Amino acid sequence: MTELDHRQVGRDSLFLMADLRLAGADDEHRVKVRNLSGGGMMAEGHVKVTRGAKLDINLRNIGWVEGVVAWIQENRFGIAFMEEIDPKVAREPVTNPNAEGTPRFVKPVLSIADPKRLRKI
Repeated sequence: MTELDHRQVGRDSLFLMADLRLAGADDEHRVKVRNLSGGGMMAEGHVKVTRGAKLDINLRNIGWVEGVVAWIQENRFGIAFMEEIDPKVAREPVTNPNAEGTPRFVKPVLSIADPKRLRKI
């Protein structure tokens, strides 16, 4: 695809949080997902990346996706996915909020086993 062809690919503007892991590193970084398409995404965050760097990104309802940094502009950068994804799946509500790998911020605040044990304020 040429540069012009890439701009014609439909993308969804959205605001999600995702975890990013650079190739060869164990630590994870939190980034904002600004837009998402089947072939890539724009991320925003304070992560030191270089063009061409391989990484993995954990997208809601999709899981870990392999990608490569395509471009960088200040604290925003583009990621080209190695394999096509369905971006609409990331927009869907979390199906099982207690599943392993579900980000903490989408899990229920507390589970009430016995309402009698709750203290009234």
